[in-house]
Amino acid sequence: MGIINEDFMLNNKTAVQLYNDYAKNMPIIDYHCHINPQEIAEDRRFGNITEVWLEADHYKWRLIRSNAVPENEITGNADPRVKFQRFAEMLEKAIGNPMYHWTHMELHKYFGYDGILNADTAEEVWQLCNSRLKDSNMSAKGLINASNVAVIGTTDDPCDDLKWHKIIAEDKSFKTKVVPSYRPDKALNIDKPGFCEYIKNLESVCKRRIETVADIKAALATRLEFFCENGCKAADHGLDRAVYTVESEEKLNEILKRALGGEIITGPLADAYKTDILLFLAGEYSKRDVVMQIHYSVIRNANTKMYEKLGADTGFDCMSTRPCGDELIRFLDALESRGSLPKTVIYSLNPNDNAMIDTYLGAFQSTQAAGKIQHGSAWWFNDTKRGMEEQLKSLADLSLLGNFIGMLTDSRSLLSYTRHDYFRRILCSLIGEWVESGEYPDDRKALKNIIEGICYKNALEYFGFNK
Repeated sequence: MGIINEDFMLNNKTAVQLYNDYAKNMPIIDYHCHINPQEIAEDRRFGNITEVWLEADHYKWRLIRSNAVPENEITGNADPRVKFQRFAEMLEKAIGNPMYHWTHMELHKYFGYDGILNADTAEEVWQLCNSRLKDSNMSAKGLINASNVAVIGTTDDPCDDLKWHKIIAEDKSFKTKVVPSYRPDKALNIDKPGFCEYIKNLESVCKRRIETVADIKAALATRLEFFCENGCKAADHGLDRAVYTVESEEKLNEILKRALGGEIITGPLADAYKTDILLFLAGEYSKRDVVMQIHYSVIRNANTKMYEKLGADTGFDCMSTRPCGDELIRFLDALESRGSLPKTVIYSLNPNDNAMIDTYLGAFQSTQAAGKIQHGSAWWFNDTKRGMEEQLKSLADLSLLGNFIGMLTDSRSLLSYTRHDYFRRILCSLIGEWVESGEYPDDRKALKNIIEGICYKNALEYFGFNK
């Protein structure tokens, strides 16, 4: 008998009632993920469970590596059955890790398997899943439909032609809204290899010469407008750390000229360039009612040897402890002073920033939207049971939890939607504890509004997906 049942993680009577009455059946808005829109447009089918689970999931790759497995049997060309076996062997040691819960929730929901995946049951699960994947409703669109997903926000480069989003939109039989999100990191990363090549690509797409910072801004604004014409409601910035350094236009153009000449710009000069572009883009988002998301406090590609072998996004990123709260608050203040602060969602990979972020929210709220400035859902290494609880408690301590826009997957897997259910169970258990301890009244009308809001309605309104 497995661990997944109707009351999984619902640790009090009130939690069970709240979950079943208000959370369980709410649609999902996955406003930030890394699903490839081409897979949805082409309604991809999967040949085996390894393709679904292990093809691009660096969460799983990290854990399998921790079990002393050769890289060839993780990301290499080893037989898919071998890769699955290595995953199963690792999983039985993953006590306390959310991967253990997510895996069994996915097996239960999508494959009807209620046992335990381990080294001994791997063959049984392999056969069951692969057989089930042959069903007509186990395609990309079928899995999304089965997950009750109302909206998916993908992550897309400004140079993208959004071909696949257009094809998806033309399929009137597919009810899920799939919208692009504007991710201009490569245009900001003047301190990283590939910047010159990217600017040349931006020139080609925009059909304009780029020689000055003003030229870059104009090109990015043109692409943002194109994204908005195709349903874009959010932008995302993946920063190693928050920045705020101001320089003159003349100095910024000098910095850009050096970068376009092939120099890697670092330190305060890079920060100044990034700050200027970010301030400009935030103003553009504000004009168009596009939500700005800021993800920061990351050390990317920490293992140089493995980065050179496998590239980025392969499981070698880490949490940064470098303080940059002062820069973040100055950035927000500069935008507020200009009258160009958009709706903003802030995520730090360092959970020690929770309280700091939650105090920042109250300094910049406005009548534009309830919870205009948001503390984003526990992100990446923090989307654990403890991480979610700590983020929720901090937000409740210092702001208005009832205005929270809730969970996202940040995932590349079409089976990851059970993470929304995981979050909802944790949310209902926490609120149930507060009710049963007498810290909040058992007012079902108020509780309904809070839970349905956090699970679905707040994000629907905040991002404007209902317009």
